[in-house]
Amino acid sequence: MQGGGSSDMTLAFELESLKRLRRPDEVFSDARSWSEYVGVVSDKPTYVVTNFTRKNRIRQDFFSGPRGKVESLENVKRQFDTDRHVFIGAGDEDADIADEVGWEYLGIEQAAEAAEWELGDPETVTEREGGEERDDWP
Repeated sequence: MQGGGSSDMTLAFELESLKRLRRPDEVFSDARSWSEYVGVVSDKPTYVVTNFTRKNRIRQDFFSGPRGKVESLENVKRQFDTDRHVFIGAGDEDADIADEVGWEYLGIEQAAEAAEWELGDPETVTEREGGEERDDWP
């Protein structure tokens, strides 16, 4: 998604779509370069999202917390007033949710192709670096 479009954008990843990416931390860093706000939404409990983002060293501007995806996206749209709100999801249900709440929808495969992100099982930063997992990050 390099170039093109407005950088005045809020970008939300559905947790399952992030799990389809080989290097979710690098994807977040890339997305930050052309998005104003980037975060994660999910129907999963907060600790599931927090564990995944911490393990992959992802710093998010927002997350869904104990709410479902619909309520989360509505709240994010109210809090982050940008020109565009884009939801990167993992299937038809996510596309329907985006339509319901007035977000643009992009499937993870389309987003990965456009932005040249690698799909596959996530590798944590520590696995790539061959180091020990850190408990002190953030």
